[in-house]
Amino acid sequence: MRRHEEIARDLRDAINRGDYRPGDTIPHEPELMERYGASRHAVRTAVAALTRDGLVVPVRRRGTVVRDRAGRRRVRRGRMVRRDERGYVMPAAAREGEPWQVHGRPRRAVVPIPARPAELLGLEEGTEVLRRRRVTSPAGEPPYQIADTWIHPTAVADAPQVAEPHTGPGGYLDRLEEAGHGPIAWTEYTRVRMPEPDEARHLGMPDSMPVMEIARVGSSARTGAPVEVTICVIPADRVELVADLRRAPSARWPRD
Repeated sequence: MRRHEEIARDLRDAINRGDYRPGDTIPHEPELMERYGASRHAVRTAVAALTRDGLVVPVRRRGTVVRDRAGRRRVRRGRMVRRDERGYVMPAAAREGEPWQVHGRPRRAVVPIPARPAELLGLEEGTEVLRRRRVTSPAGEPPYQIADTWIHPTAVADAPQVAEPHTGPGGYLDRLEEAGHGPIAWTEYTRVRMPEPDEARHLGMPDSMPVMEIARVGSSARTGAPVEVTICVIPADRVELVADLRRAPSARWPRD
């Protein structure tokens, strides 16, 4: 076993034993070099391996910090949109009755729209668009997902309250539907990609780890055009999608 692999194994075991707990900073390079009698290259390679594994994450002005990891969630992502006292409830990672929390304060701002939501909304990249951002997770867990909602400028003009801190009962979707866009129809797109630097920072994850992106496009009943796009970004080590497969008539058993 090469030297950097031995160092990585030793540090990994220490993290798994709890010698370094979530939020702790592992020793800096000079201390690790002295402890293991190893070169800077070997230490850096070992720490890079732990980062790729999602065990640690570099934090500016602190060093390399042990990542707060919750278990991977198995998500049966259905197709049913429901409603309760809060408003619409979309297919999501939440289990029925499970409490979720918001990390930090929800934010809203008019900012240049990136390429992916611009494509889905039918806008030019860089157009100034209202974005509502939430970082959420199951109660008691570290940040699980970023949810960015982008609302088309014409829809904001139709329903100005969607840009307010409090959008009223039922949230921004009710305001859009009341403004003449209801009933909104939704389409979802799921893909895997690498995170943007600010996404990795908000989610406390290494930027070398992929994320799952779920984009939900809401289209107006009046115009047929998209009026809002919500993009959820989840670290790849926090989720896996589960689906039950069904047999078509051609796959029936016993065979004819």
